[in-house]
Amino acid sequence: MFPYLRQKGKRQRPKEVRVRFKVGKTISQRPKEIKNRQEFGRWEADTVVSSQVKSKGCIATFAERKSCYYFCCLILDCSSHSMKEAMYQLIHTFSESALKTITVDRGKEFSCYKGIESQFNVDIYFAGPYSAWQRGTNENSNGLLRGFFPQRTDLAKVTQEELNYALNVINHRPRKCLNWDTLCEILNLEVLRLN
Repeated sequence: MFPYLRQKGKRQRPKEVRVRFKVGKTISQRPKEIKNRQEFGRWEADTVVSSQVKSKGCIATFAERKSCYYFCCLILDCSSHSMKEAMYQLIHTFSESALKTITVDRGKEFSCYKGIESQFNVDIYFAGPYSAWQRGTNENSNGLLRGFFPQRTDLAKVTQEELNYALNVINHRPRKCLNWDTLCEILNLEVLRLN
């Protein structure tokens, strides 16, 4: 009937093929005020993995929704133990009062969420499957990070100095959504308000 259309029939959502675990609170249970980005301490988390088949190199990434501040750390692999260590590093870098919620995807690396919630009194919410747009701040920042470490980069060979340089450039870049302030300037203002 319409020969110029690229696809025929209804599009089906892909089935989830990742390792399944019982997720905690879903994003629909997240307080509505988080969506408007008015409160500091609402984070999004993800991992950037190496596309090299033999490499287990991985970077844990965190983005704060109000300031868009981007924090990363190198982890050994994409396991829940490594992600737990990365979350400890995030929590110890900032005060516990700077972390109220973390929104994550349904990757197996976040199966450690119960321990984090109970130990640090942080609520962790899970985005829907294949719904990267629900964590848009983090996904956008991961795209900027990929400018420094393209898809074919072996992340196991990336040094902390190289990662720190990339973070410094990303966090000192003025953003239109922040009235041309940098992420670091907004973060410093928010941290001063907490103290």
